[in-house]
Amino acid sequence: MTDTLTAYAQAKIDQLAASSLLRTLQPTWRTDGVFVERGGRRLISFSCNDYLGLSHHPEVKAAAVRAIATYGTGAGASRLITGDHPLFAELEARLAALKGTEAACVFGSGYLANSGIIPTFVGPGDLILVDELAHACIWSGAKLSGAEVIGFRHNDVADLAAELAARREAAGKALIATDGVFSMDGDVAPLDEISRVARAHDAWLLVDDAHGLGVVGDGGGTAKLFPQARVDLQMGTFSKAIGGYGAYVCATRPVIDFIKTRTRTVVYSTGLPPANAAAALAALDVIAREPQRVAAPIARARRLTTALNLPPAESAVVPIVLGEAETALSAARDLQAKGLLAVAIRPPTVPAGTARLRLAFSAEHTEAQVDQLIEAVRPWLPR
Repeated sequence: MTDTLTAYAQAKIDQLAASSLLRTLQPTWRTDGVFVERGGRRLISFSCNDYLGLSHHPEVKAAAVRAIATYGTGAGASRLITGDHPLFAELEARLAALKGTEAACVFGSGYLANSGIIPTFVGPGDLILVDELAHACIWSGAKLSGAEVIGFRHNDVADLAAELAARREAAGKALIATDGVFSMDGDVAPLDEISRVARAHDAWLLVDDAHGLGVVGDGGGTAKLFPQARVDLQMGTFSKAIGGYGAYVCATRPVIDFIKTRTRTVVYSTGLPPANAAAALAALDVIAREPQRVAAPIARARRLTTALNLPPAESAVVPIVLGEAETALSAARDLQAKGLLAVAIRPPTVPAGTARLRLAFSAEHTEAQVDQLIEAVRPWLPR
């Protein structure tokens, strides 16, 4: 006999497996910024978001080690109790200066940030417009808010404007939410045009720049590519180019002060471990003084797109869209046999029929390694 919960779970697992959509955890030891050990093999990874190789940078690791030795391994409480470590104020000031805002707030993760920020400012009777390919945590935050949530076609400013024109008058507050760099496609949101639409309809703009900070805009992020754009809530993470863990949002001081006192994922979550804040500060130092490191991921990505006659890479991410899940799995297995790790991305992470290899480039990749990837991917392109 089995209980109904177990039976339900097993049936769902069997269904996913039959559709080549079952995903399982694969223990992976990232030995440095490029190589991993997985299943007993040493592979060159093109599936990590460590775009600048800073997770293994000696200065960044040393800063984290010093912080643990001095402050311990955890914050000990939520920020409003005793978990507001002094390093957070220093980190928030650095982020605000980088983003050109008055203030910032540090979060435990990107998912906590977006799922908390959005319901803080909009609710029932309000309107949220979300790019259809925006990250899952934006959609989660939007749904948690209780506002009317409408998806607009990916990077389609005309569709966004039409939806706003049709619905804005009946709504209270309005928020537009989008990624800056889209994590699965690597393309960049047209923030200048989106910002103009937002201003015309008295809507606020939230941009998730998780994959932009440290990579685009000379390292300052996506908004730096569009200096005329007004972004009300500039959110991002420390888990990609910064090489660590955690997240932030930058905005005006009143907005940040309100977030710190009312956003549930700040109020009811333990603060970020001090070591993560120390590592992020050290990573920002490296980014500020090494423009060549910042420029390298896109240069590596464009080496591949040029060689394969693909549209020029806009970020460190290049998708090789293969269609069906089993095709993407076959391609990933083929690359792994050649010593390359390029994990197959399948629905529901991407839309049905767009399973892919998501290639992520690091400043630590050599041109020879990129060339090896080019030759391994080339046979799969006609499919």
